[in-house]
Amino acid sequence: MMEPAMEPAMDKGIHIEGLSKRYGAGDTAVDALKEVNMSVAPGEVIGLVGPSGSGKTTLLKCLGAVIEPTRGRMTLGGEVIYEQGWKIPDLRALRRDRIGFVFQAPYLIPFLDVTDNVALLPMLAGRSNSESRARALELLQTLDVAHRARAQISELSGGEQQRVSIARALANRPPVILADEPTAPLDSERALTVMRILNQMARQYQTAIIVVTHDEKIIPTFKRIYHIRDGRTVEEAGEGREIS
Repeated sequence: MMEPAMEPAMDKGIHIEGLSKRYGAGDTAVDALKEVNMSVAPGEVIGLVGPSGSGKTTLLKCLGAVIEPTRGRMTLGGEVIYEQGWKIPDLRALRRDRIGFVFQAPYLIPFLDVTDNVALLPMLAGRSNSESRARALELLQTLDVAHRARAQISELSGGEQQRVSIARALANRPPVILADEPTAPLDSERALTVMRILNQMARQYQTAIIVVTHDEKIIPTFKRIYHIRDGRTVEEAGEGREIS
């Protein structure tokens, strides 16, 4: 039985109900997602796993407001953002302000230094230069890369670049972060470091984080896992192994 205290917390995370996505029509129609249900609470990191072609990418694009579902309901931070159509008029602002993205490659801007890479999103959202840079420095400090604040991206190691990309994803205090194969190119030690950071950031900033992965090294770290196959999800308990 769910404890009463959990319900308001879950309302502030991300929830999808009966989410479906169909490509095409008639005899050539393909159902990429079929009545998917998922809930992620603030402060929680869950895994989304499945074989190629199972629907992971489609689900991630729907969650990130990159493509429109065919039907269903999505709630983000307590607000319905999709129900038989988008309820948010400016999807670009939604992605910028309320959804953080972490990718396999950092995709940092090479002609900006570390601080400006992180401060850019808050500035685009209308915050002042001083406020944006203060937020960037706060995150860089938390992620132990503040000593690289004025460095150029080309001067960073791969691990440092990934930390900066996580700082950028958190810059606008989004209620959700979508991480797409964030540890794929990393060895075991660095992969577990990234997962430790994501779990720390989720707890500290009460962010719901969804990690799409094939990486067997990190799967034991999740407390909950959604398996997706043929467009349908099945939830199971994970090991929740502590990351030292």
